[in-house]
Amino acid sequence: MRYNFEKVFVVFRKNYQRVPLEVFGKNPYKTLISTLLSSRTRDETTLKASKRLFEKAPNIKILSESDIKILRKLIYPVGFYKTKAKHLKKLAQIILESFNGKIPMTRADLVNLPGVGRKTANLVLDRAFGTAAIAVDTHVHKISNRLGWVKTKTPRETEEELERILPKKYWSEINRLFVSVGQQFIGKKRLNEFLKSNGLIDQEA
Repeated sequence: MRYNFEKVFVVFRKNYQRVPLEVFGKNPYKTLISTLLSSRTRDETTLKASKRLFEKAPNIKILSESDIKILRKLIYPVGFYKTKAKHLKKLAQIILESFNGKIPMTRADLVNLPGVGRKTANLVLDRAFGTAAIAVDTHVHKISNRLGWVKTKTPRETEEELERILPKKYWSEINRLFVSVGQQFIGKKRLNEFLKSNGLIDQEA
């Protein structure tokens, strides 16, 4: 099967608008924590909560010493904020004790931290450490299926299939580009119109 990878990435780059959480750049601590907070939460809400948290806890050591109740207040109203506050404190303690205060640099170590799944781990590897990894969230999963690149039911299946078919030169871009497009063209109808108008899917699709 022939895939339209290059055409899709050219179009998506032209339509790219910066994803809010990219402001934390290559900072491993801020990338890890903000991505953990982003689960089931809008990026704009996550960004504000992350900035409040980082003002009070600018590093892992201070985060580990922070009171749970204070953490809850700082990150509210992110989704599941009470559970995430517990995860933050425990995660910080583990990183201090087991990794000398440094954010782990492997997926295996990252996913063993409280509240950290494959998407978060892969985003940290890619953004903070420059390690090729495909972070699959709902946008990457949905758009990859809509383009016909994959036929998968879960983000994990999508990640595995994309790792098999997508050239590595695209791995570091796919999350930010697909998230940006997914956030701009919300809903199946708007997304389909965008993809059709740019010749990325058949008009009959």
